[in-house]
Amino acid sequence: MSINGEPGEEDPLLKRSGSSQNTSINNRSPPDQTERRRQPVHFGSLSDSNNHDRGSTTGVLLRYRYYGRLAPHSESSFQMPDHVVPPDFHIVIPVITQGKQSSLITIFSLWNTMMGTSILSMPWAIRQAGFVTGISLLVLMAMLMFYTSYRILKAMQSMGKTDSGLDFSDVCRISLGRWAQVLAVVSSLLTLLGGAIVYWILMSNFIYNVVNFIYHHSTSPHDQVSNTTSYVCPSMSPPSHGNHSNHNSSSNYSNHQWLLSDHSHESTYDRVWDEQYTVPFFLVCVLAPLINFKSPTFFTKFNALGTLSVTYLVSFVAYNAHQWGFNLKFGGEEISGDPYHIYIPEFRGTFAALTGVAALAYFVQNCVISICRNQKHPENNIRDLTIAYTLVAVTYIYMGVMFYSSFPLNKDCIEDNLLNNIADTDTLAFVARIGLFFQMVCVFPLLLYIFRAQLLFSLFGDVWPSVKHVLVLNLVLVAICVVFAVFLPHIGSIIGFVGAFCGFSYAILLPCLVYMKTLREQGKLSVPVIGFHSFLILVGLANFVGQFVILGKT
Repeated sequence: MSINGEPGEEDPLLKRSGSSQNTSINNRSPPDQTERRRQPVHFGSLSDSNNHDRGSTTGVLLRYRYYGRLAPHSESSFQMPDHVVPPDFHIVIPVITQGKQSSLITIFSLWNTMMGTSILSMPWAIRQAGFVTGISLLVLMAMLMFYTSYRILKAMQSMGKTDSGLDFSDVCRISLGRWAQVLAVVSSLLTLLGGAIVYWILMSNFIYNVVNFIYHHSTSPHDQVSNTTSYVCPSMSPPSHGNHSNHNSSSNYSNHQWLLSDHSHESTYDRVWDEQYTVPFFLVCVLAPLINFKSPTFFTKFNALGTLSVTYLVSFVAYNAHQWGFNLKFGGEEISGDPYHIYIPEFRGTFAALTGVAALAYFVQNCVISICRNQKHPENNIRDLTIAYTLVAVTYIYMGVMFYSSFPLNKDCIEDNLLNNIADTDTLAFVARIGLFFQMVCVFPLLLYIFRAQLLFSLFGDVWPSVKHVLVLNLVLVAICVVFAVFLPHIGSIIGFVGAFCGFSYAILLPCLVYMKTLREQGKLSVPVIGFHSFLILVGLANFVGQFVILGKT
């Protein structure tokens, strides 16, 4: 997701009135709709006499700007209504010929927005639900989340607000009242906070294993490092050789254990470089300077890293599946504690872990309007949304099924971060970890910036009330991330809770209520419609409650 922040004084497009520029300067005058269109808004005050009003307007414009940047930059024009521009602001508008984004760009933007850290947890999610149940639920959750996204687009069309610059939280306020808008904003903030926590845990994990890779390869004999297996089972200890028939597998497992025993628990290195108790604090030194920038525009230039990361992970899983082969054994008896016993359950009672992860994996409701707003042919929005959700579902199911099916050890070994099942001496995993680390270092400041802008504007009417406010809030957010990384470094559970709550409140409850309220005002609300959408709301609520039921069982 590409997000553009508030421009600083050095912004070349932000000039006082009277400066000579090769751009058109518009003060509430409508553009020529037949030949020209507006680009992302740059704004500046003609008068500094009313700082409060300027801060309030800055917050409104900021929201329009970063939602307008969800599509690729070359097609990220954003139509901003003239009536929201106060008299003391001028807008510098680059002018280009008319041309909006194609369906291909819309589909790719939707796919790219939904591809997140959940992709690393898909094999674990299938493990929690069972093989057949997991695949079925991933399909059903995709259909459910598609339907509510469809309802959001239709709600905007029915209200005639598609090109108005409003987002769904504004629609909720208009249709349901202030409480609905507050719920939408809180859900959006929780999504950002959950993402920041997961990012901190993953960045700690990635940099920990990257340093371990360098350490092992620099201190261990080459033949002993190269002979270790690429797969590991961190949650189980290997049984004695007499407990299973695959002696070759036991030997390979022991090769990896040599690394753990000889290098992990004997030196000062291990005490200083600990994934759970020291690395999250070292990470503060890296990220603290980056999260206090007033404008995070620089980090938006690395948006393509997300697509490259997903492409590499897909290839990485395909390569390992080819090396390992498929290891599926249906039926038989489940034996806990043996890393070499392969048993494939078709159903498990902890399936709520998957539905929670899937709710966040398919979550695009908070920006689907902004992405589809610039579609060249708006009549194709529903078709493009359908294609995007299909591609996202295929990608997630592929990642989950391929890794789960091919993993050569007990499926209960599969971690909520699939890279934890790959040895830290593996070269391909090293490339994946270091690439993902740098990508997340670029995205993390954006997450905190959007969270900060939304929260501070809601509380103080200004996205930057003072340096003290910003520093205190950043300190609190970083402290929360570190606490989770130290005491609850389980991204599967965090994604599940955040996804289940936001999926229930923002993705299911509000779209269904808006739709039923619209039908009632039109005199078209019927009992079947009420029953169906009430059932969807209950499904979302059950998903959220289910996260508490499975606590301690995953």
